[in-house]
Amino acid sequence: MPPNTALLTDPSPPLRSDSAVVQTPAFSPLYQQIKGLILQSLQAGEWKPGELIPSEMELAARFKVSQGTVRKAIDELAAENLVTRRQGKGTFVTTHNEEQVQYRFLQLHPDVGQQQDEGRAQRNIMECRRMRASADIARILGLRTGDSVIHVRRVLSFGGTPTILEDIWLPSQVFKGLTAQQMAHYPGPTYAMFEMEYGVRMVRAEEKIRAVLPDTQQAQWLKTTATTPLLSVERVTYTYNDKPMELRRGLYLTDSHHYRNALS
Repeated sequence: MPPNTALLTDPSPPLRSDSAVVQTPAFSPLYQQIKGLILQSLQAGEWKPGELIPSEMELAARFKVSQGTVRKAIDELAAENLVTRRQGKGTFVTTHNEEQVQYRFLQLHPDVGQQQDEGRAQRNIMECRRMRASADIARILGLRTGDSVIHVRRVLSFGGTPTILEDIWLPSQVFKGLTAQQMAHYPGPTYAMFEMEYGVRMVRAEEKIRAVLPDTQQAQWLKTTATTPLLSVERVTYTYNDKPMELRRGLYLTDSHHYRNALS
């Protein structure tokens, strides 16, 4: 039996009599069960970012379900940007190396011109060191207070203008060997580097946004004044199974940029 083949529960509701309604536990729809099995394979690294996954017909045979059930499961995975369909080629594991995904977690847009992605920014890494996680950082990353984390502080500049000041915390156990030079010179987005170098696929993020004033040091790093309002963005990024893998706290200068989010 293939590794992810499971006995799937018939999702049909129980029969009702005229005299009573039978109370039974809710069952997960069949396509949701298939989606869960495909996610298990993605998490286990059976198919790497950018790789082609088996066809709907092959997956249907593997899980002993209809091709339509598999298609519905893949539809949901595609809607969540976990896989990407390519006409005439098949379905691929989404990677942060793809242009449309590079923009996914950076919603800062220039007021004039095209969106700039973090992979093309000039990166000034001011700090990259191991430290003990505070209670606050540990709680957010699902660690214990005092566990080892990597702290990165950097300024991202677009067109030579400092625009984003970021503090990033990562679990040291996962990102062993990460250096300032690697962070500064990787030829692409940082999330693509996490995929390629550390096997960590960031699949979703949650953000908190508020307006703040910078302190004197922050204003110097962004080459602005202490009276200039900034956008404070705290982002927690998750890999599969909602496991928190990164905390970012950024200050965004919005003199020539704006934060844009599409709601649906």
